[in-house]
Amino acid sequence: MTTTAIEQSVLGLPKSERAHLVHLLLDSLDAPSEPDIQDIWLNEARRRAEDIDAGRVKLVSGEQLERQVQALFK
Repeated sequence: MTTTAIEQSVLGLPKSERAHLVHLLLDSLDAPSEPDIQDIWLNEARRRAEDIDAGRVKLVSGEQLERQVQALFK
């Protein structure tokens, strides 16, 4: 069956069945799993903490950040 034939068949389905099919297709893509996402964020947090500890980034207070953001919108 060709892609065009599949498209025509799918477009003939009721809306709810098309929505279900879309959900199944999206789930079939290689998206990272929840544990993978958690690992990615954990590694990012560790990297940022190391940058802070090594003095590679300059920390600013919440008040300083708010002033800088306000200045951008003036």
